[in-house]
Amino acid sequence: MITNENILQLANQHLNNTNLFVTGIKIGSDNTINVFIDGDAGVTIANCVELSRFIEQNLDREKEDFSLDVSSHGAATPLVSPRQYPKHVGRDLEIKLLDGTKAEGSLAECNDEEIKLLFSVREPKPIGKGKVTVTKQHIIKYNQIKESRIKLKF
Repeated sequence: MITNENILQLANQHLNNTNLFVTGIKIGSDNTINVFIDGDAGVTIANCVELSRFIEQNLDREKEDFSLDVSSHGAATPLVSPRQYPKHVGRDLEIKLLDGTKAEGSLAECNDEEIKLLFSVREPKPIGKGKVTVTKQHIIKYNQIKESRIKLKF
């Protein structure tokens, strides 16, 4: 039987010592295998083809038939690993937190523990009438994040 663990082990074996990593694996009841990868510097079609061939060579179609698709993580797919954040510094994120609240802003910094989002709000002037735009920040630990998406601009 083909399992997520088997596929992950094969993928990691091939991707070891590269800037690529697995972000997801789905195996359907009809043995349709989908492997999603991301990279510190992006993913090319050649990366997907190489991984697909490696996995395919290490599975036995005589024992179990399968269909295999290897693709990049996808721009609209939620981020799943702290390793994905550095290449998105400067982009706008929409984050759902485990406590049910949401945060939006531009990713200013990230490290192994947390991210820093910058966002603008309109606040009353300290003196006089009217409002002024103020930049504030959210510091969010990775373990507080339920879902994090890149806000795509068209």
